[in-house]
Amino acid sequence: MRDYTLETKSRIEFIQNTLSVAHAEGIVYGNSGGKDCALVGILCKKACENTLGLILPCMAKYNYESDKADAEILAKQFNIATRIIELTDVEEKLIQTVGEATKLSNSALINIAPRLRMTTLYAVAASENRLVAGTGNRSERHMGYFTKWGDGAFDFNPIADLTVAEIYEFLRFLDAPDGIIRKAPSAGLFDGQTDENDMGVTYHSIDTFLLTGSVNEHDGAIIQQFHQSSEHKRRPPFVYGVR
Repeated sequence: MRDYTLETKSRIEFIQNTLSVAHAEGIVYGNSGGKDCALVGILCKKACENTLGLILPCMAKYNYESDKADAEILAKQFNIATRIIELTDVEEKLIQTVGEATKLSNSALINIAPRLRMTTLYAVAASENRLVAGTGNRSERHMGYFTKWGDGAFDFNPIADLTVAEIYEFLRFLDAPDGIIRKAPSAGLFDGQTDENDMGVTYHSIDTFLLTGSVNEHDGAIIQQFHQSSEHKRRPPFVYGVR
């Protein structure tokens, strides 16, 4: 197990240095009620009193009700300022408007909400001289399990090197709410959605592969396919004349 006392200290210093260099006055992040944003919120609050968590419900009502409750419990326990910005009407209007110009694919539809949320985070950040904190972990990044220009966008990320198992260890060390630690990881893309069902492989298998290189043939094939097909998400856009 990692030394999470030292980890906490070094990550707080990283956040504070990042804010100082940017001359930013605060932090904003999406508080979805999940494990990753919980850890980011706790660390950011320890590093910066002026930390704001936004709860950004879109059209998934089931996830909204349960995740909103967990998000509020976390915010209360760690005294993190919270605002709720309802994006359902915006998402519905965007789908309707764009749908008049093209037939939206399922991939396009499920990625609208993460991009709307990131647009909102940056609007608040720009208005209040805040930096946007990223909430993606190492396991998700390797699999490409994030939305390009959605939850994959941020100004800094204090947990990007941690696997999902390490995220949970860290949360237990920090005494995070048990409800967040126990529930199945979900990006909240639609009602009842879970990450592991979407990918067809468990985070335990992904984490074991990342930390030890060990994986069975079935899971290894899935991990390789996800990683290869999502390479474009992890590299900067191609720019003519720049290598």
